[in-house]
Amino acid sequence: MPNKPPIVEIKNLYKSYRRGNQTIPVLQDINLDIAEGEFLALMGPSGSGKSTLLNLIAGIDKADSGMIKVVDVDINSLSETDLARWRSGNVGFVFQFYNLIPVLTAFENVELPLLLTGLSRKEKREHVETALKIVNLSDRMEHYPGQLSGGQQQRVAIARAIVTDPTIIVADEPTGDLDRVSAEDILELMERLVHELCKTIIMVTHDPRAAKKAHIIKQLDKGVLNANPQTYI
Repeated sequence: MPNKPPIVEIKNLYKSYRRGNQTIPVLQDINLDIAEGEFLALMGPSGSGKSTLLNLIAGIDKADSGMIKVVDVDINSLSETDLARWRSGNVGFVFQFYNLIPVLTAFENVELPLLLTGLSRKEKREHVETALKIVNLSDRMEHYPGQLSGGQQQRVAIARAIVTDPTIIVADEPTGDLDRVSAEDILELMERLVHELCKTIIMVTHDPRAAKKAHIIKQLDKGVLNANPQTYI
């Protein structure tokens, strides 16, 4: 993969949680650069800090100290209001259990991130139709989640993640609730997002087969990032 300037820069990052009178360290001195158009997999045992790091990059949580820059914005220094605004325009989320609203159609679920934008109704429709076309679900836009397979629901979730054209996509175990064939379809779709749309994807996974679809695998163990990533392309 050609060298590109980092779209995500993480320097000397620390995160801990309080449990009663105890301070539990979760991440320790994390340093990581992620280039635009990179597909990065985060692996490690349960409790290693993978999802915590993903949440910090996505601006869902804040670090105790250190720096996280996404396109030169130090998100750890933003107020909660500014962080929420930044998140809505820069981050697409994909979760293990889809997080679709069952009483809304696929179209309406994908449209949700656009409701707080200044787009016209016509522009919103165009964005949603484009996102659903990318995930090959144009013929299912009026279906409800309960009428879709698990793989189709995850594709709706991916369409929702990309509909705002976010800077980064964060995916937390995106294939964890899928059968092997559906999981392979989702991973191929994520590869397409990287190669055809130059999306930057950061994925937490326990599945070595899923991780091998990524450009780079980073291992976390007890809150420490392995200094020697495995590179696949």
